Amino acid sequence: MTITPIPTTQLAAVSRSKEAGTVVETIPVVQPEDLKPGQALVRLRYSGVCHSDYSLIHDEFALPTPRPCIAGHEGTGEIVALNDPITKLKVGDRVGIKYIIHSCNQCETCLAGDEAICAEAKHSVFDEPGTFQQYAVSYTSQLTPIPANLDLAIAAPVLCAGLTVWRALKESNTRAGQWIAIPGAGGGLGSLAVQYAVFMGLNVIAIDSGADKQAMCEANGVRAFLDFKLVEDMVSAIQGATTDGRGPHAALVTSPKVEAYTLAMRYIRPGGRVVAVGIPPEGSEFKADMLTSVVERKSIVTSYVGSRLDALEALQIVADGHVKQQVVVEPLRNIDDIYRRMHAGKVAGRVVVDLWQ
Repeated sequence: MTITPIPTTQLAAVSRSKEAGTVVETIPVVQPEDLKPGQALVRLRYSGVCHSDYSLIHDEFALPTPRPCIAGHEGTGEIVALNDPITKLKVGDRVGIKYIIHSCNQCETCLAGDEAICAEAKHSVFDEPGTFQQYAVSYTSQLTPIPANLDLAIAAPVLCAGLTVWRALKESNTRAGQWIAIPGAGGGLGSLAVQYAVFMGLNVIAIDSGADKQAMCEANGVRAFLDFKLVEDMVSAIQGATTDGRGPHAALVTSPKVEAYTLAMRYIRPGGRVVAVGIPPEGSEFKADMLTSVVERKSIVTSYVGSRLDALEALQIVADGHVKQQVVVEPLRNIDDIYRRMHAGKVAGRVVVDLWQ
């Protein structure tokens, strides 16, 4: 079943080499008759821009970047064609495309809610071109329904940033009334992590730099904001921000800086947990004092995107008004400039590109 007419060409942001940057080009649209079993064609309206998109087109990951590359993994729109006779999804449904676009949903890891590490998992960009295009192919197994009352532009970043930090907060093992530090709190991931943490009843210590990010974090309800460029002794300052002075119960590190991880293992309280979300460059290592970590029962865990259920929960929390997604909508043609600003740390909140503007 399809919505007609489906054009034969579309606009997409294409990166042919690291040096050439990203250029908006006209490319073909996959037609309904060319969809594989289990696939859907989605007319995308918006796509969020993630720092990993920048890293991908600049060859910063271990996996080789497919060229020509259409990045993006936070797309929202509506289904215009389906090749899946058993799915409950239908043409016209508002859906989102995430980084994970397919999983078997039957293996041990999928049944445990870890679809991201399914042996049969497929991914945006690597297995199908990403969401910086007007029409994208995905699989019904991982398409995420968007709540009817949620604007598609607002929903887009939730499919990666919101989903990732919501899952990571679950991994932190914290409960209402406890303290959590969030390095990178003014960025795309961090700004959402702050709000989800406040929704959970946590006391948030925001760590970032700049007056604009401080204002945003304070408006989102943090208990303390610490500017790492102005504070000389961050460990003492973070621990001192907690009621008993022992430090936060957890740190959710959204910053891609190795130093943020090294510092977090020092300032969390005994029994505390560091949740690793931000991804430093390939080959990065950080050191932690093993004696202190063992004796004080400090731990570090990793969190990598989230499950289908996590995505539905993260979206519903936003739709219910508990988290205010802060987005700036820009035209697709601005993508290279967005990358530059993002890499320079000059983006507060999240940028979404309008694929039709």
